[in-house]
Amino acid sequence: MSWQEAEVRELKVGRYMLVDDSPCKIMEITTSKPGKHGEAKSRIVAIGIFDNQKHSVVFPVKHKVKIPIIEKKNAQVLAVANREAQLMDSETFETFQVPLSDDELEKIKPGTEVPYWEAMGKRKIMLQN
Repeated sequence: MSWQEAEVRELKVGRYMLVDDSPCKIMEITTSKPGKHGEAKSRIVAIGIFDNQKHSVVFPVKHKVKIPIIEKKNAQVLAVANREAQLMDSETFETFQVPLSDDELEKIKPGTEVPYWEAMGKRKIMLQN
C-alpha cells in the first residue's frame, strides 16, 4: 500500500489522511492547549473518499499518522451495466470495474472520458459537481 507518514501538527484542512486504513479528506482540525501533565491534542473530523463516512479521531500533536498517496488519472468508459462501469486507463490501457452511485449512473455514458482516483488499492470516479 502506498502511504507516507506525517505528524498530526503538519496536517491541514482539505488534505488527506488514513483513518482505519481508509483514505479520508480532513474537514476540520481543532487543537487543545497542552495540559499540566500532558501534551496538546488535536481532534480531526474527516470524511471517507470511498465510503463518504464521517470519521472523528483524537491524537497528540506529535503522533505520526499515515497520509495516502492518491493518484489522479483519466479513463475511458467502455460499458455501464449492473451499477458498475468498465473503464480503461488512458495511459496503461488496463481495464477494470468501478461501482457507481445513483448520481454517477445518470451522468456516465460509454465512450466518454472520466477522471478517477486510485488510493490504497481502491478506485473511484471523481466527477465535478
